[in-house]
Amino acid sequence: MAKWTPFAYPSDYHFTAASLKNHWARLHIGDIEPLPTVPAVLQAWALFHNGNFQAAAEAGLKVGTAGAIVAAKATAIYATYLETTEKTRLDLFLQVAERAKALAVAEPDNPNAWYWHAYALGRYSQAISVAKALAQGLGTKVKESLEKTIALAPQHADARIALGAFHAEVIDKVGALIGGMTYGAKKDKSLNLFQEALQLNPGSAIARIEYANALVMLEGERKMKEATALYEQAAASEAADAMERLDVEMARTELQD
Repeated sequence: MAKWTPFAYPSDYHFTAASLKNHWARLHIGDIEPLPTVPAVLQAWALFHNGNFQAAAEAGLKVGTAGAIVAAKATAIYATYLETTEKTRLDLFLQVAERAKALAVAEPDNPNAWYWHAYALGRYSQAISVAKALAQGLGTKVKESLEKTIALAPQHADARIALGAFHAEVIDKVGALIGGMTYGAKKDKSLNLFQEALQLNPGSAIARIEYANALVMLEGERKMKEATALYEQAAASEAADAMERLDVEMARTELQD
């Protein structure tokens, strides 16, 4: 595995396998991932929350099925925020999607297997263009996996964020009529999903960022003030770990542009 681009704030987070247990509920309020019972998996999660994404992914893969979710999350978050080479980003997203789908087949009641399948395919779709991805049938796969996630884990805020973004992007790319008829995409559904996500995870920076993006896609300039306010709230959020720090820094960067 080639060396990954390092997280820029490695000294800001210092979780250990032991200390992570006390912060688990807060750190996983968005994805409802259960606390691991395998020590090596818990250690991999500590690496993830500290921003050592490559080590976390490698440690998770080494454990096998028990470490599949931490490996998927570490790889997907790294590819989303830190990988600078587009081909590598795409390869990583496809890698996560394939492994997550295999896990979902093996463990059909594992909500995060379905979630990371959808997340990785969704990010891949954004990278190659949503219109092209829809033409390839990826949109339906993303939607179905996210709906499966929510059915299995009704408190899953992150799946609602991703599904809200899906509805907004489909409407933005193909229009409300075709989006609704072909993909079941609806404006009200999108906005409601973001509101539900924020009820489940009130401190989420990424929920505010994606909600803001959706407002602009669905409502245009007239919602720009509200969208900017959401970005400002995201930028002012207190990050509890490396992943949240990446969200906060992204919001701050967008506001400066």
